[in-house]
Amino acid sequence: MKLSFSLIIPVFNRPDEIRELLESLLHQSYDKSYEIVIVEDGSAITSKNVIEDYKEKLNITYLFKNNTGPGDSRNYGMQRASGNYFIILDSDCIIPANYLENAAVSLDTKYVDCFGGPDAAHHTFSDVQKAINYAMTSFFTTGGIRGNKKIVDKFQPRSFNMGISKKAFEASGGFGNIHPGEDPDLSMRLWEKGYETKLIREAYVYHKRRISFKKFFLQVKKFGMVRPILNIWHPGSSRIFYWFPSLFCLGFIISIVLLIIGEGIYKWPGILYAVYFTFIFLDALLKNKNLLVALLAIIAVIIQFLGYGYGFLKSVILVNFSKSKPQEIFPELFFKQV
Repeated sequence: MKLSFSLIIPVFNRPDEIRELLESLLHQSYDKSYEIVIVEDGSAITSKNVIEDYKEKLNITYLFKNNTGPGDSRNYGMQRASGNYFIILDSDCIIPANYLENAAVSLDTKYVDCFGGPDAAHHTFSDVQKAINYAMTSFFTTGGIRGNKKIVDKFQPRSFNMGISKKAFEASGGFGNIHPGEDPDLSMRLWEKGYETKLIREAYVYHKRRISFKKFFLQVKKFGMVRPILNIWHPGSSRIFYWFPSLFCLGFIISIVLLIIGEGIYKWPGILYAVYFTFIFLDALLKNKNLLVALLAIIAVIIQFLGYGYGFLKSVILVNFSKSKPQEIFPELFFKQV
């Protein structure tokens, strides 16, 4: 199959991010033509002026639509793209120079109709962003659960860095209206239709993610809230390790209580948690070569587990013991599609 890439990038009130992303695309080593489709999702602060600066340097299609969320915006862009293989990127990504070349080589070697790539922290990121990136990608946190093929039976691409063929998009109907969670939902629907997914480790991006711990907490809480809904939508997708953050948080609280009221053997749970966080500190220090980032990584990991664990436990209870539909219980997780 001769690949023709269309890069699909939804954006909402983030022209500065689009500028950084487009600037990084100027330096691609890929020697074939490709299309960039930017979908403005009802932004009040548009990227129009930024696009004007790059339209002579890059093959850009600029689309504007009403605000219906990132999933629907990606669908909107793919429906209007000219390529036969879509690469979906978030607007807060910076793309390494060999990204498209690595993706093309991997697909030529072993073709699949859907792939995902990892993310990394760019040297220009803030210390908080680097700490959050560590928490989201480390093997020793939920990043290991999500991204390690030895733990999960199939790799679920994430929509900040994801490729899907036109054929698979048309067969699946693309993304649903849940957000977050639209990407694992699409992956599971593709599997149900017999399509294969894979991880291309060399096709990584620099992903900024959230710029503050408060926004990070709200984000991971939503991740936790979404998972029980997906487990109901896709019977058989539930895994015991999805409970890990909730159990980790409950154990953490119990260990603190035992440290306060107990002695001797009652201190061992707290000691085990201290050992774990020490290990997180040392691992983050080794990877980032920055003492402050290593300290912030401990905070990021705690926030990650607390946010996800709380959201997951809350959703499990409400979704399974309420007579209401998930859309009625958690309306903030669903966009209205048009």
